[in-house]
Amino acid sequence: MEINKFNIPEEIINIAEKLEKANLPAGRQGFKAYLVGGCVRDLLIERALPIGRQAKDWDIATNAKPEEIQEIFKDSVYENNFGTVGVKTGSEDEELKIVEITTFRLEGKYTDKRHPDGVRFAKTVEEDLSRRDFTINAMALRIVNCKLKIENLVDPFGGQKDLENKFIRAVGDADERFNEDALRLMRAVRFATELSFKIEPKTLEAIEKRAGLLEAIAKERIRDEFIKIIMASEAARGILLLEKLGLLKYIFPELREGIGVAQNLHHIYTVFEHHIKSLGYTAEQNYSLEVRLTALLHDLGKPKTKYGEGYSATFHGHEMASAKMVARALERLRFPKNIIEKVVHLVRYHMFYYNVGEVSEAGVRRFLARVGPENVDDLLKIREADRIGSGTPKAIPYKNRHLLFMIEKVKTDPISPKMLKVNGNDLMEILNIPAGPRVGQILSILLDEVIENPKKNTKENLKSRIKDLGKLSDPELEKLSKSAREKKEEFESGLEEKMKRKYYVK
Repeated sequence: MEINKFNIPEEIINIAEKLEKANLPAGRQGFKAYLVGGCVRDLLIERALPIGRQAKDWDIATNAKPEEIQEIFKDSVYENNFGTVGVKTGSEDEELKIVEITTFRLEGKYTDKRHPDGVRFAKTVEEDLSRRDFTINAMALRIVNCKLKIENLVDPFGGQKDLENKFIRAVGDADERFNEDALRLMRAVRFATELSFKIEPKTLEAIEKRAGLLEAIAKERIRDEFIKIIMASEAARGILLLEKLGLLKYIFPELREGIGVAQNLHHIYTVFEHHIKSLGYTAEQNYSLEVRLTALLHDLGKPKTKYGEGYSATFHGHEMASAKMVARALERLRFPKNIIEKVVHLVRYHMFYYNVGEVSEAGVRRFLARVGPENVDDLLKIREADRIGSGTPKAIPYKNRHLLFMIEKVKTDPISPKMLKVNGNDLMEILNIPAGPRVGQILSILLDEVIENPKKNTKENLKSRIKDLGKLSDPELEKLSKSAREKKEEFESGLEEKMKRKYYVK
């Protein structure tokens, strides 16, 4: 099998060729250049297994020392203690702008359970492969004369066979591999999830034995592996595997609180099962990270808010409790602020109420003002996942489609202060008052009035109303402003509470 059949990027071929053809002193010529690790695994998968996985993470291992690599590649960077030189390729492809070349190496002890205390250079690629995590990642392909042939595969630990058998197996002693680097505990689950592989029994046993080591790993590292797991097509299986192996309690212990917690007549699954099935639906639909996180975590507060048992059990205020728990959990795992805010917002409002014929156009405008037009699509996706996760066979009911119709109908109507025909400066000029609480209160009242009736959003009407409202006392203005805020929050007076009582969630 020649190189062009493997779809190797030209940048990688050029680097390998320069290493292989380097002129060395004392009559020696050329270094050995191998593709190693994940890219080899994915090349072989791409060649043999129809799972649509393409190779990336192009890493090269060589017997050249770092200073020798830098001598060959003048435009390179060497700023670490691990023998890795970053070669600048000038590629327009973001992933290929810098290619890492690493000298064959062996590693010392892993005191922090993540990074080796030190490294020493090895003589052969086989020694280098012996330090890697799993057999499917411990293979190398040598590029010779710009050709990469399958007979040049170096596979000392049976990685190719494990690929064929769809096994995740630790290199050598599994217990030692996980004791060296505890993040491998999650990586095993991640690869099993991404590739639809099984974890080999001894490796499985070692993960369960060493699960507690995950506490020593930086939260950011755990977060990154967790994201890869839930972004896989078999995300639900990945979470179940984390739970089975005793890892979930070190990642999202809040999720485990729903294990065995029964719901009511509208749910045939426990809270934990509901979360898993909701996530599974979003993965099947290839929805975004934020939607998947929300689907997995949206009912975290149910165990804490449950009242009663059986078909009549209630979960009063669970969406608020869930939002607070989700915020804390995502902050603990160092998720970016924008993702936390988005997911918390979706969790907070996933119980929105809409029924054809019950909610008016003004109600839809209040709904948009409350949740934000930019969040509607994702909220509907969460509603789909919530329904499937409850055991309902149909993900998208007619009323969801009708809501979209109503949103389209009112989408140009005013729903925020910015859409009013007057602004704060106009208001202060008309009333001759400085910036302060009264300005915000009056704008809030005006917005509520035009949400109720968009025809009132004219400069003439609003200026007249500003003059009228300006005559009110502070307590009177505060009372009207509070009423306007409450209307925005309740969506339609009484309807949301009615819905919650109907569906046993209050």
